[in-house]
Amino acid sequence: MQDRHERGMELMRRLLPDMPEKLETALADIAPDMPGFIIDFAAGEILSRPGPDISDRQTATVAALMALGNAPAQLAVHIRGSLNAGLSPRQIIEIIYVTMIFSGFASALNAITVAREAFREAGVELPLPREAVHAGTEEPTPADRHTKGLAVMKATSDRAGNAVIDALADIAPDMARFIVDFSYGEIFSRTTLSPRKKEIAMIAATAARGTMAPQLKVHIRAALVVGVSKEDIVEILLQMAVYAGFPAALNALAAAREAFAEAEG
Repeated sequence: MQDRHERGMELMRRLLPDMPEKLETALADIAPDMPGFIIDFAAGEILSRPGPDISDRQTATVAALMALGNAPAQLAVHIRGSLNAGLSPRQIIEIIYVTMIFSGFASALNAITVAREAFREAGVELPLPREAVHAGTEEPTPADRHTKGLAVMKATSDRAGNAVIDALADIAPDMARFIVDFSYGEIFSRTTLSPRKKEIAMIAATAARGTMAPQLKVHIRAALVVGVSKEDIVEILLQMAVYAGFPAALNALAAAREAFAEAEG
């Protein structure tokens, strides 16, 4: 049976082969124990746990780091790790698009800048192809986007999504339209990422931000609908302790408990 250091080193060698040496060099003079915490605990105890595969875990990590908005160096590292985990460059950009709904356009632009440099360092050929988001050559009409948004929302969030829309009717009906037409109709309806990975990204982003318990619960229930198990959802939230801190993970687990109960009710 491997100990946690062996598991951590094995994962590092798979995702980021040069990282252990870089950590030792960068931290030896000021925090010599930190590399051990990263390798033994973060990689060896958390990221090596059974459950979500490594591409799911990297999806969550990229979404969380982007949503936090204060860790561009670590985001770059994990974008490179995501490529080694089997995510395509286009999938990584799609994770950024999905996370943008929760962290904003500015954070998406910053993350795209980080991704561009990480792709270049990894030898990814740019420009990337665009996703064919609609059949034919004509731009979808507002009615098309609304219809598609309603369909995507019904397939994943249904009751919870409708409750959000209804709650906005008396104060900001346009916001309800933005959620349906843009968030669901233009972003969540895209097909490069599987529904599973989209919901994992949304769970990670809302958990990492730490201020979005209602939205986190909506997307935990949506994740269950698209086939993510309760166990895998809990694993993604445990992972947030490494990137967003233990309080954020604890709060997210409390939200998950409520969401699971509501899904069974």
